[in-house]
Amino acid sequence: MACLALLAANIAHSQSPGATSAPLAMKGYDPVAYFTDGKATPGSSAFSHIWDGVRYQFASAAHRDLFAADPARYAPQFSGSCTASMANGLRIEGNPETWVIADGRLFLFAGPQGLDMARANPNLLASAGRNWQMLGAATAK
Repeated sequence: MACLALLAANIAHSQSPGATSAPLAMKGYDPVAYFTDGKATPGSSAFSHIWDGVRYQFASAAHRDLFAADPARYAPQFSGSCTASMANGLRIEGNPETWVIADGRLFLFAGPQGLDMARANPNLLASAGRNWQMLGAATAK
Protein backbone atom coordinates (compact mmCIF):
# COMPACT_ATOMS: atom_id res chain seq x y z
CA MET A 1 0.00 0.00 0.00
CA ALA A 2 2.77 2.43 0.92
CA CYS A 3 4.42 1.81 -2.48
CA LEU A 4 1.16 2.57 -4.28
CA ALA A 5 0.70 5.79 -2.33
CA LEU A 6 4.27 6.85 -3.12
CA LEU A 7 3.79 6.05 -6.81
CA ALA A 8 0.56 8.06 -6.91
CA ALA A 9 2.26 11.02 -5.24
CA ASN A 10 5.10 10.91 -7.77
CA ILE A 11 2.67 10.81 -10.71
CA ALA A 12 0.66 13.72 -9.29
CA HIS A 13 3.84 15.77 -8.77
CA SER A 14 5.06 15.17 -12.33
CA GLN A 15 1.76 16.49 -13.70
CA SER A 16 1.49 19.52 -11.45
CA PRO A 17 1.29 22.95 -13.11
CA GLY A 18 4.42 24.05 -11.24
CA ALA A 19 6.63 21.15 -12.34
CA THR A 20 10.06 22.36 -13.41
CA SER A 21 10.87 19.63 -15.92
CA ALA A 22 9.30 21.48 -18.86
CA PRO A 23 11.41 24.04 -20.75
CA LEU A 24 11.00 27.62 -19.57
CA ALA A 25 8.91 29.84 -21.86
CA MET A 26 9.67 33.50 -22.55
CA LYS A 27 12.86 33.42 -20.44
CA GLY A 28 10.62 33.37 -17.37
CA TYR A 29 8.65 36.54 -18.12
CA ASP A 30 4.98 36.78 -17.16
CA PRO A 31 2.80 36.74 -20.33
CA VAL A 32 -0.24 38.10 -18.50
CA ALA A 33 1.59 41.23 -17.29
CA TYR A 34 1.84 42.58 -20.85
CA PHE A 35 -1.96 42.74 -20.92
CA THR A 36 -2.68 43.76 -17.32
CA ASP A 37 0.31 45.98 -16.51
CA GLY A 38 1.41 47.03 -20.00
CA LYS A 39 5.02 46.04 -19.42
CA ALA A 40 7.48 43.15 -19.53
CA THR A 41 7.61 41.69 -16.02
CA PRO A 42 9.77 38.80 -14.83
CA GLY A 43 7.80 35.93 -13.37
CA SER A 44 8.61 33.76 -10.38
CA SER A 45 9.10 30.00 -10.22
CA ALA A 46 6.68 30.11 -7.26
CA PHE A 47 3.88 30.86 -9.74
CA SER A 48 4.20 28.63 -12.78
CA HIS A 49 1.96 26.73 -15.15
CA ILE A 50 2.76 24.25 -17.91
CA TRP A 51 0.92 24.73 -21.17
CA ASP A 52 1.73 23.50 -24.66
CA GLY A 53 4.80 21.65 -23.36
CA VAL A 54 6.52 24.66 -21.80
CA ARG A 55 6.56 26.22 -18.35
CA TYR A 56 5.31 29.78 -18.00
CA GLN A 57 6.14 31.82 -14.91
CA PHE A 58 4.04 34.63 -13.44
CA ALA A 59 4.49 37.57 -11.12
CA SER A 60 1.50 36.50 -9.02
CA ALA A 61 -0.95 33.68 -8.41
CA ALA A 62 -3.68 35.88 -9.91
CA HIS A 63 -1.75 36.13 -13.20
CA ARG A 64 -1.12 32.38 -13.19
CA ASP A 65 -4.83 31.74 -12.68
CA LEU A 66 -5.82 34.10 -15.51
CA PHE A 67 -3.41 32.30 -17.83
CA ALA A 68 -4.58 28.84 -16.76
CA ALA A 69 -8.19 29.81 -17.49
CA ASP A 70 -7.41 30.99 -21.05
CA PRO A 71 -3.80 30.31 -22.11
CA ALA A 72 -4.37 31.00 -25.82
CA ARG A 73 -5.40 34.56 -24.93
CA TYR A 74 -2.13 35.36 -23.13
CA ALA A 75 0.55 33.13 -24.65
CA PRO A 76 2.85 34.80 -27.18
CA GLN A 77 2.23 34.11 -30.83
CA PHE A 78 4.52 31.69 -32.65
CA SER A 79 5.47 30.00 -29.36
CA GLY A 80 7.52 33.07 -28.43
CA SER A 81 9.59 33.13 -31.62
CA CYS A 82 10.60 36.48 -33.08
CA THR A 83 7.75 37.74 -35.23
CA ALA A 84 10.01 39.55 -37.73
CA SER A 85 12.19 36.47 -38.18
CA MET A 86 9.11 34.30 -38.62
CA ALA A 87 7.92 36.71 -41.34
CA ASN A 88 11.20 35.94 -43.13
CA GLY A 89 10.78 32.18 -42.72
CA LEU A 90 13.18 31.81 -39.80
CA ARG A 91 12.54 30.68 -36.25
CA ILE A 92 14.58 32.69 -33.75
CA GLU A 93 13.79 33.07 -30.06
CA GLY A 94 12.00 36.29 -29.20
CA ASN A 95 13.19 38.70 -26.51
CA PRO A 96 10.47 39.28 -23.89
CA GLU A 97 11.69 42.88 -23.50
CA THR A 98 10.84 43.67 -27.15
CA TRP A 99 7.15 43.17 -27.77
CA VAL A 100 3.87 44.55 -29.02
CA ILE A 101 0.23 43.69 -28.50
CA ALA A 102 -1.71 43.84 -31.78
CA ASP A 103 -5.26 42.66 -32.33
CA GLY A 104 -5.31 41.46 -28.72
CA ARG A 105 -2.34 39.14 -29.23
CA LEU A 106 1.21 39.24 -27.85
CA PHE A 107 4.08 39.28 -30.35
CA LEU A 108 7.75 39.08 -29.35
CA PHE A 109 10.75 40.25 -31.35
CA ALA A 110 14.45 39.37 -31.13
CA GLY A 111 15.34 43.06 -30.86
CA PRO A 112 14.17 46.60 -31.54
CA GLN A 113 14.89 46.33 -35.29
CA GLY A 114 12.21 43.67 -35.67
CA LEU A 115 9.70 45.79 -33.80
CA ASP A 116 10.56 48.76 -36.05
CA MET A 117 10.04 46.53 -39.10
CA ALA A 118 6.60 45.52 -37.83
CA ARG A 119 5.62 49.14 -37.28
CA ALA A 120 6.80 50.09 -40.78
CA ASN A 121 5.20 47.11 -42.53
CA PRO A 122 1.57 46.40 -41.62
CA ASN A 123 1.76 43.08 -43.50
CA LEU A 124 4.58 41.69 -41.38
CA LEU A 125 2.30 40.08 -38.77
CA ALA A 126 0.24 38.37 -41.48
CA SER A 127 3.40 37.12 -43.21
CA ALA A 128 4.66 35.71 -39.92
CA GLY A 129 1.32 33.97 -39.41
CA ARG A 130 1.48 32.35 -42.85
CA ASN A 131 5.04 31.15 -42.28
CA TRP A 132 4.11 29.81 -38.84
CA GLN A 133 1.42 27.69 -40.48
CA MET A 134 4.03 26.20 -42.79
CA LEU A 135 7.10 25.82 -40.59
CA GLY A 136 6.35 26.77 -37.01
CA ALA A 137 4.69 23.64 -35.77
CA ALA A 138 7.16 21.44 -37.66
CA THR A 139 10.12 23.02 -35.86
CA ALA A 140 8.43 23.65 -32.51
CA LYS A 141 10.16 22.47 -29.35
